[in-house]
Amino acid sequence: MKIQKSAEDYLEMILMLKQRKGYARSIDIAAGLGVTKPSVSYATKRLRENGYITMNPEGLISLTDAGLEIARRMYDRHRMLTAFLVKLGVNEDTARKDACKMEHDISDETFAAMSAFAGWRREDEA
Repeated sequence: MKIQKSAEDYLEMILMLKQRKGYARSIDIAAGLGVTKPSVSYATKRLRENGYITMNPEGLISLTDAGLEIARRMYDRHRMLTAFLVKLGVNEDTARKDACKMEHDISDETFAAMSAFAGWRREDEA
């Protein structure tokens, strides 16, 4: 199933919040992505229906295995692309913004080649 770019962003944000805070809530997702709470409600409903997240009665959001796989893929791409662009001399803030745009569209082949060229490895591979 092809997942939309915005859904990838939501899953990645959930992963980052869980790593940073130990939990993810709708309000935190809205703040992190700069979107409204109703937008998050709509997106999380769709992500739940498609089996990417679960939500407990207290409103804490967790990634399913399928959601975690996508979130990790996007987060890895974001981190590597940011590091790659910074190595090229791009300002870190600009590199982060550009990486966010690139992470969705770059092919697996190009990503692998850039990673190898930069000598980048995922943290769990280091």
